[in-house]
Amino acid sequence: MNSIKAEHQPSLTGSIIFLFMIVVIISLFMIGLDVAPHVPILIGIFILIAYGLWHKISYPSLQHAMALGAGSAMGAVFLFFVIGILISSWMISGTIPVLMMTGLSIISTTWFYAVVFALTGIIGISLGSSLTTTATVGVALLGMAGAMDASIAITAGAIVSGAFFGDKMSPLSDTTNLASTIVGVDLFQHIKHISLTTVPAFIISFIAFAILSPNESHAGNNIAQYQEALQATGLVHWSSWIPLIVLIICTIFKLSAFISLSISSIVASIFAIAVNKFPLTAVPGIWFGGYIGNSEFDPVNELLTRGGLEGMFFTIALVLLALSFGGLLFVTGILPVILEALQTRLRRTRSIIASTACTAIGVNVFIGEQYLSILLTGETFQQIYERAGLTKKALSRTLEDAGTVINPLVPWSVCGVFIADVLGVPVLTYLPFAFFCLLSPIITILFGARTAKK
Repeated sequence: MNSIKAEHQPSLTGSIIFLFMIVVIISLFMIGLDVAPHVPILIGIFILIAYGLWHKISYPSLQHAMALGAGSAMGAVFLFFVIGILISSWMISGTIPVLMMTGLSIISTTWFYAVVFALTGIIGISLGSSLTTTATVGVALLGMAGAMDASIAITAGAIVSGAFFGDKMSPLSDTTNLASTIVGVDLFQHIKHISLTTVPAFIISFIAFAILSPNESHAGNNIAQYQEALQATGLVHWSSWIPLIVLIICTIFKLSAFISLSISSIVASIFAIAVNKFPLTAVPGIWFGGYIGNSEFDPVNELLTRGGLEGMFFTIALVLLALSFGGLLFVTGILPVILEALQTRLRRTRSIIASTACTAIGVNVFIGEQYLSILLTGETFQQIYERAGLTKKALSRTLEDAGTVINPLVPWSVCGVFIADVLGVPVLTYLPFAFFCLLSPIITILFGARTAKK
């Protein structure tokens, strides 16, 4: 959005007050009225248009700024489309089911909390969705914890930690794609770079969960239901691994994320037709509407029913609205004035990274929405990183470390409300044990400066 020129020069105090007012309005709608984020963001757009017109900015200029803002999301939009197709094609090829079965096979070992953390991480990577992982496998694991008299709070903390680790590291994740796209970083380069802070947080969390774990696990019988139901779908086959291998090969050869995911989707669809006997005429419908699970075990159906272009419309609409909102913040001069003030005060690398993390956390706390945390923070700090000689990868990593993983720790946030509802465990109960989510922003603030310079 750097190409959008401010057509008004408000005061710093006025800009902060006006931006804070909009944030409060969005927060009231999302938290107080439990409204989907699209509506309050659209209301914010109306307010900014009225503000611009009041200050003699022509409507064509405002419209042009919205178009430029939304246009900056086109890379993400096309990537989201192909991710929807990839998920549905990986379902019918058996790739995601075989990854689930592999993960479930390790739950019968000891170190229960640590294994719960690792398992939800594996499934989170394969699904690319922290909330889906929590609402399906997470619910089952919490039931197992109750059956073996383990701590519900620690188990919930391990589920949330693993689910958001998987979400953060998955090329299928919308937040991961959004964080990389918003600052112009290749998806796989972004994932590689965030591993510098994510892997240490994972290791420390795994050790902590292992230390807290009971001596033995009795979860095998419950897990067997999932494995048998997955096997009974007829989706799991030797060829199920091939789409994943193709994606890895494309990554090694440094193909773009869009091309890599597209090739893997096509390969998966071919094997679904040739090996899993899906009719050719059914595949386009599955690409659009996603795959619907049809096993006799409802929890597995909930795991498998996902994907498709249609499933990405919610996220795409939100991204377009949020970036249009950002374009108006630029053309009205509100964000440029705040940016200029920040640039004069932020000089040291660590202070820039810490400010980025605190801003992302603040948006999560005040608005309760992780997409906006990534979008608004990314737009606010992009110029600051460029002028300070810091890499774009450092910014996209910080957005994930302090934006994506903090949302489930806020009781009134979208993720916090959802997780507390599906698990039946209050956010403040599992929060002390969500080690990965707590560690990620700390590690990025303490050590992120070492790998931030160009």
